Amino acid sequence: MDSSSSLSTRLLALALSVSLLFTSSSGHGHSWDPYTDKAKMIHHDGPMLTGNVKLALMWYGDCGKDIKNTMRNFIKSLELPGKDHLQPQVTRWWEVVESYQAMMPGAKPGKSPKIKVEVVKQLTNKSYKHGKVLTLQAHIPILIEELTKGDTKVLPVIVAARDVSIQGLCNGKCADHLLTEDPKPSPYIIVGNPETECPEECGWPFVPAKPGSKGPVLKPPSGNMAADAMVIAFASALADAVTNPMGNGIYHENSATPMGPAAVCKGIFGPGAAPGNPGKVQTDPKTGGNFNAHGNKSKRFLLPAIWNPATKACWTL
Repeated sequence: MDSSSSLSTRLLALALSVSLLFTSSSGHGHSWDPYTDKAKMIHHDGPMLTGNVKLALMWYGDCGKDIKNTMRNFIKSLELPGKDHLQPQVTRWWEVVESYQAMMPGAKPGKSPKIKVEVVKQLTNKSYKHGKVLTLQAHIPILIEELTKGDTKVLPVIVAARDVSIQGLCNGKCADHLLTEDPKPSPYIIVGNPETECPEECGWPFVPAKPGSKGPVLKPPSGNMAADAMVIAFASALADAVTNPMGNGIYHENSATPMGPAAVCKGIFGPGAAPGNPGKVQTDPKTGGNFNAHGNKSKRFLLPAIWNPATKACWTL
């Protein structure tokens, strides 16, 4: 099957067996401690996304050019290294996600094939047509239909403006990947905006985790806290969605609290990370922005740690 096959073609056989909405792997309510516990990622017989992953983005509300440009440039950086080739690159982070293909049955030895992520459609809704509080049952399915027009070849991504709340986000989940409901479940991603929604949870490490927190507060590499925090959240959700799109792919061994490669390493951005401390990262000498990855057009990003199948441990750039 060629790499541009639609999501429905690649996932339909297993999707039909999925009858319940997938519980996010990035949710809280579990006792998992990424700083002390040993994670073990397991393939649960389901698919992962490979080949071409085509994104359809909906900017719901007035998201602003900083958020749009930062997120779009991050997506481009998954494949396109910066011309100056400063290290480390966003492409290296994505190679670890691509390496999960080696865990699939019948995988060929050697370097895993590329997974190309590209934005093929964008839609901006500044009218707040469906209000400023979006629910998963009443509003998200309508937004997905408006965005995709029933096109099963794309992975929908709903991005919220600062004055929009999305059900299920905040208090532990700053972005999420879920499934549409029967009869043909398909994956989608939602991304919250931390400017007003749970800034202590979803804006960290660019804002204090809580009053009196002793960990360092980092400076966003783009200069926009919301934009850079949303890249962190989106990167986590994208990695988890690619490796476990249908809820039965690759995730933490405990199926009662399924967590993907980014969720099991939450809160870690560099060596020496600890609760409230993101770890050692780089500082741009010109702007003071903190980052751990170089991207396309000389942009810099702070990316979350992910579980590395090669080392079987949380890994950072």
